[in-house]
Amino acid sequence: MVQAKKGGVWDSYKYPIKLLICVALGAVIGLIAGPKAEVLKPLGDLFINAMFTIVVPLVFVNISSAVAGVADLKRLGKILGVMLAVFVITGIISSILMLVGVSLFPPAQGVNLELVPPEDFSPLKTADQIVKAFTVPDFGDILSRKNMLALIVFSILFGLAVSLTGEKGRKISDGLTVLSDVMLKLVQILMYYAPIGLGAYFATLVGVFGPELLGSYARAMAVYYPISILYFFVAFTLYSLFAGGKTGMKVFWKEAVSPAVTSLATSSSVATIPVNLKAAEQIGVPKDIREIVIPIGATAHMDGSCLSAILKISFIFGIFNMPFHGIDTYLTAILIAVLSGVVMSGVPGGGFIGEALIVTMYGFPPEALPIIAMIGTLVDPPATMVNATGDTVASMMVTRILEGKEWMKRKLKGGKPQKTYTV
Repeated sequence: MVQAKKGGVWDSYKYPIKLLICVALGAVIGLIAGPKAEVLKPLGDLFINAMFTIVVPLVFVNISSAVAGVADLKRLGKILGVMLAVFVITGIISSILMLVGVSLFPPAQGVNLELVPPEDFSPLKTADQIVKAFTVPDFGDILSRKNMLALIVFSILFGLAVSLTGEKGRKISDGLTVLSDVMLKLVQILMYYAPIGLGAYFATLVGVFGPELLGSYARAMAVYYPISILYFFVAFTLYSLFAGGKTGMKVFWKEAVSPAVTSLATSSSVATIPVNLKAAEQIGVPKDIREIVIPIGATAHMDGSCLSAILKISFIFGIFNMPFHGIDTYLTAILIAVLSGVVMSGVPGGGFIGEALIVTMYGFPPEALPIIAMIGTLVDPPATMVNATGDTVASMMVTRILEGKEWMKRKLKGGKPQKTYTV
């Protein structure tokens, strides 16, 4: 919900400040303690496991509730259509930015790596992968965060069935709305522990994985990290300005801290869904839009992964001494980057599918897979931060396109957003 600013800076930003302080302390502990900081990992795992536990019911309840609450099915179609357009356009923009970066600073220049074939490699069958991504053979399989796209499809169809049932389905629709509110309240309860959990997780990440950034992949990391940070601050500022003007930009950056820190620490867009939903609600994004865009965005909106895909493609071209230039090469790279972003899972390590897609579509030998898999591991935290936080600003842009440029002013004047938003 968008509210007028009250009180001082501390009153407005005390939670994000607490979160950042704890994360900074965790990073310092990780630097000082090194690998010994892994002793704090259980404290972080408590938070991560709690967030993963509520993700499946949260996604099902919120998406089905949002779809069931849309009185006009044309409204639903518009939301999905505009959402897809926003996802693709922002993915292309991020890919072009990284193309400029790798053209100026080739990431594989001067890097000598020993190629080691993976133990198990099988070519990616795109058609089979699409089927497995959107469907599961058994209902029990849908109750897993590993099958998020299938769960989202089921939730949309379930909500649609409730809506088409008419008055008979009204009680179910109302029940889903109440359950949605309960789940968000549960998220609020869990977030009280977030500063401790994320601080401990950050200590572990910095202590255990920090030294790897100084290895053979340092040049690739030196390209990716600044560009991803540039995209995060500049592109998201411009996107939020487009979505809600100066007010939208200020509100976005106030509420974006929690999703950004959560995703950076957990390297999981799925784990960030509850925090993102809360942030979008605070911003004032209508219920039906935020509860459709953000869960779907966690698996299909991957600006950070598009950035890393271009980096991986350029890196592997350099390793095999192949020229990476020309309009055809660039267009193909952008297409593969957007496709790899869409098929990636929202859980840590899910980028392996996108990496396999890069290797097979370009025809590289299997030895190329472990090389770019390492890059994926090293860029995963900032890539996920861009992915997940981008879902929040994407929901704002979808609202801007559907509701008009004055949507945020209407929210400011109207106070609390309605529980359901229908046309």
